[in-house]
Amino acid sequence: MIRVLIVEDSPVVRQFLEHVLCSDPTIEVIGTARDGEEAIALVEKKRPQVITMDVNMPKMGGFEATRRIMESFPTPIVIVSSSWDAREVETTFRAMEAGAVAVLAKPHGGGLAESGLEIKELIQTVKLMSEVKVVKRWPQRTKTAVSTPIPKTVIERAREGIEVVAIGASTGGPLSIKTILSALPASFAVPVLIVQHIALGFAAGFAAWLAGSSGLKVRLAAAGEPITAGHAYVAPDGLHLGVQDSRRIELSRNAPENGVRPSVSYLFRSIAKIFGRKAAGILLSGMGVDGAAELKLLKEAGAVTFAQDEASCVVYGMPGEAVKLGAAPYVLPPEKIAAALAALVNGR
Repeated sequence: MIRVLIVEDSPVVRQFLEHVLCSDPTIEVIGTARDGEEAIALVEKKRPQVITMDVNMPKMGGFEATRRIMESFPTPIVIVSSSWDAREVETTFRAMEAGAVAVLAKPHGGGLAESGLEIKELIQTVKLMSEVKVVKRWPQRTKTAVSTPIPKTVIERAREGIEVVAIGASTGGPLSIKTILSALPASFAVPVLIVQHIALGFAAGFAAWLAGSSGLKVRLAAAGEPITAGHAYVAPDGLHLGVQDSRRIELSRNAPENGVRPSVSYLFRSIAKIFGRKAAGILLSGMGVDGAAELKLLKEAGAVTFAQDEASCVVYGMPGEAVKLGAAPYVLPPEKIAAALAALVNGR
């Protein structure tokens, strides 16, 4: 049985989440908390395997509770939020910086048609996160400079010219993407296109969160705009992201691929067609196989391709599948991927 603690200030939502999770025979709700203070006490007492965490609560909110739990009792925490308020969305992603492993929208009650998919995703995520090994986050850790050797073959490709970078990620991806973008220089001379599987309503907040820590100009992609050096474009909610022949943004409502829209596969296929060997493709942490075969397509077109290494992934599904397919010659943690991109694009 997977022991789950629910942290939620609304009695109605608490009861609904407990009903949803207990509908799966492998999940046991071992307790509920109304705020972050109660959550910390219950974590110490009952040691759950997974925590579902609301963001906006009285006394102590989800960010502070996540930070304290990860400092003392490291546990996989899934942020479950219903608010699209910009400040709460920002707090949600700050909680991911503090150690939360995933963010989901709260399932709707009342028999709404869309609740079925939300419930399925919640149960699937809780079960998957129960297998994730999280580490203690120290309250005051100092960053130390790390030497990052880059393969000579990557540096040599800098002379040939990379004109675009495409990044795909799912569960565990937001922090990896942030690590990469924040390490790239403001002078990064090519556009970056990003597909991140994320709950509906969170894409704009995700882009704003990335923009706050990057020298690049990060925003949601808009149909028809030209892709510009030094800019990063995030796929909007529910739309595939690609590039037209004119090197302008293409957004599509075509059918989901690999069960998702936006799909990493759609982006990588578009980049391979338009840019070929003048592209770099990156597949980061995430469950499933989205983008794996298309990363190999990019490689076969001559692009430089990377996959995140297993040790730094929350979920090694997508990059692991790419490695199995031989799609990624370079398997690195996010900070080393960023260093490689700087070498490729800026020649250093």
